Amino acid sequence: MISTLLQALSAVSYPTIGHFLEDGFVDPAIQSLLSDVKIAGPAVTVRVADYDAIAMNRALLALQPGDILVVDMLGDHRHAPIGAVTAAAAIAQGAAAVVVDGVATDVLELRQAGLPVFARGTTSLTTKRKYGTGSAIEVPVLCGGVEVNPGDLVLGDDNGVIVLSPDASRGVLDKALASDAAEPDILGRISAGHPLESILAL
Repeated sequence: MISTLLQALSAVSYPTIGHFLEDGFVDPAIQSLLSDVKIAGPAVTVRVADYDAIAMNRALLALQPGDILVVDMLGDHRHAPIGAVTAAAAIAQGAAAVVVDGVATDVLELRQAGLPVFARGTTSLTTKRKYGTGSAIEVPVLCGGVEVNPGDLVLGDDNGVIVLSPDASRGVLDKALASDAAEPDILGRISAGHPLESILAL
């Protein structure tokens, strides 16, 4: 069950996943605008063409509680599709976060609202109330070089964002949990002055 899988994944230190997988790691330029965040949820996707704000509104209506909205701006890193109003609407829908391969606006309001938003930066230039002919919701999109399908699992924290299929998540979960469980002992042995040759993989 996806909810059980997400609960288990949220217990993992996300960088631990990087010990075992190479794919699914979103461009590190896409970072949280809030600090001390940790998110896990299924992806709802939107592709925004021609700085089309209407597509974003349609995507907001598709959100269910716990979803994470993933926004593909088709390479547009100038127009912000997320700001105070869209964040408020996402919160009203119960969204867990928004991840945009682009920029955001109203950064102070976003931080006050508390919705985790991951973006490449901030701007005052926004999308417009128009229809982009290439816009679509709930389709495969690209976000930070990673293909994201509707229903993929999105993990994010202050280190960045990871997108995995449910199958890939299940495949790495036990390894990551075991690695996390072993880490306190390793750190303790280093702190205690044990020879590094007996601790580090050489």
